[in-house]
Amino acid sequence: MAERLNPGDVAPDFTLKNSEGADISLSGYRGRHTIVYFYPAAATPGCTKQACDFRDSLASLQAAGYEVLGISPDPVSKLAAFAAKEGLTFPLLSDDSHAVAEAYAAWGEKKNYGRTYEGLIRSTVVVDPDGKVALAQYNVRATGHVAKLRRDLKLDEAAPERSSN
Repeated sequence: MAERLNPGDVAPDFTLKNSEGADISLSGYRGRHTIVYFYPAAATPGCTKQACDFRDSLASLQAAGYEVLGISPDPVSKLAAFAAKEGLTFPLLSDDSHAVAEAYAAWGEKKNYGRTYEGLIRSTVVVDPDGKVALAQYNVRATGHVAKLRRDLKLDEAAPERSSN
């Protein structure tokens, strides 16, 4: 398993199919802040809650200069059904080989009800406009994660946004 990413690390580039079967690359988001979140399975209760939280916060995230990419090991067809059912308007990407999750240290040993197995670790990595990790969070909770992420990124502060460049 890859080492967990830390702020300042170069975010591993990737190209994955979205829910419509088109190729999406992280490098295509260069110049923008990009939230890359990994979730275990489309259409499950926790993953639906998290995706809908991102959907409901998308306009304000984009207004603050952030794009959102959701990645799971689900096939494109399942992502398409999930996006349609929940009205998800940000890209959902299929990492069916879990190679990208592995590169981001979002794939590894998990424990559930006393059973140990390999699987996707719910994780979020924020990539800055230069392609470097700005924030990396692992073992995040599905419920309340977007609100916590907004706080961690200081997006809910009343002060006007200023460019850090």
